[in-house]
Amino acid sequence: MSLPRTLGELRRSEFSEECLSHRRVKDELRDNLLKRLRNHKSAPIFPGIVGYDDTVTPQIINAILSRHNFILLGLRGQAKSRILRALTGLLDKHLPRVAGCEIHDNPYAPICARCIEMIAEKKDETFIDYLAPEHRYVEKLATPDVTIADLIGDIDPIKAARGGHDLASEHTVHYGLLPRANRGIFAINELPDLAGKIQVGLFNIMQEGDVQIKGYPVRLPLDVALVFSANPEDYTARGKIITPLKDRIGSEIRTHYPATIEEGLAITAQEAWERRNGLPLTVPQFVREVVEHIAFAAREDKKIDKRSGVSQRLPISCMENVISSAEQRSLRNDEKIVVPRIGDIYAALPAITGKLELEYEGEMRGADNVAHDLIRAAIAKTFDGYFDGANMQQIVQWFDLGGEIKVKTKDMVEEQVAAAEFVLEGLYAHKKISRSEERVFKASSKQQPRPEPETRPDFPGGRGRRSFN
Repeated sequence: MSLPRTLGELRRSEFSEECLSHRRVKDELRDNLLKRLRNHKSAPIFPGIVGYDDTVTPQIINAILSRHNFILLGLRGQAKSRILRALTGLLDKHLPRVAGCEIHDNPYAPICARCIEMIAEKKDETFIDYLAPEHRYVEKLATPDVTIADLIGDIDPIKAARGGHDLASEHTVHYGLLPRANRGIFAINELPDLAGKIQVGLFNIMQEGDVQIKGYPVRLPLDVALVFSANPEDYTARGKIITPLKDRIGSEIRTHYPATIEEGLAITAQEAWERRNGLPLTVPQFVREVVEHIAFAAREDKKIDKRSGVSQRLPISCMENVISSAEQRSLRNDEKIVVPRIGDIYAALPAITGKLELEYEGEMRGADNVAHDLIRAAIAKTFDGYFDGANMQQIVQWFDLGGEIKVKTKDMVEEQVAAAEFVLEGLYAHKKISRSEERVFKASSKQQPRPEPETRPDFPGGRGRRSFN
């Protein structure tokens, strides 16, 4: 379909004056959401968001249908920003505006001086262009140094000089982020970090729908849907949302971490970088479950600060490191396929320790030791899911008698080794057998002293050896 390119063509098209003049952005979001809800077989409202179908999503739908500005409250790593960005999926594919307008003026009802004068001069010959949904979303990370000028706008002496305008002219205004989000969605992340006096600057746009530029007797009746995100635990640590602003936010919606392992597995599988160039990759299901159980165990551990939370980025980053460790081993040993093992999870400690905020007891134990405890607990939990009630006495007796495990070379030997290691680690996690870990250095011309046993199975410059007893 050829889109109209002038105001005259626009008047004769489906973008009629009646259609565009009175339909505000919140009405647009509501109308398109209603179409989605009527067609149950259409694409999901928030693609890629897992675990919120019965909790968060219905509340967001209610907020949009009510034409509310809303805020998402939740700990880190709960997909708050992704949800806000997904709101663009409820915007029209094409929105006409006066060509080149900084604040996306409606051709039928312009509000900036430039567009008003241009339309008065050119009339139906005024050029029109179009905004895609992604161009109608403006996001700002709140920081203490954000100013009113950043959000609303200020005088631009350079613009005045270049255009020959008086400083009192509306043509000298440099528009801030809010006016530039006109006829779209304006999102502020980490709202409590915004200084209180700057939060006051949002009052007018939320209640009366307009902003006033500093130093100008000019009123801009903007059309903006305002959405926010915040971590509720940051209210006392870094700042707070002032009460009058909270009162103007229509809906407050709480997010949460995955409620089940299955939901966590789905998120990690979706987000982790697994499709890589190189050898074929097979990730055993039990490895995926152990990685996910680490995050669940961390969220319950008393040594970890629950107010900070344990982000879903932990299992995602951990899985990526697990695969990389297996990839490295496979290349060094000329293996034909990459199959992560339990030992690769221990090698992924750097992806775990950085995601944990420790309490005093955890600080005393150290991040590495806390992470080791979490991995061991995760292995035990996963092991129980596969072998709960199974009689492992013969395996334990075999090691008590000094037996060893040998895997014969055959097809899919990598999977056999990974499975055997999982069983042994599960028994170790339940304290049925013991094992030791030590560093093994490559031979060199210079005699190396035998290293002491280490708690980490993998380390720079060598490879880990773990023996079960």
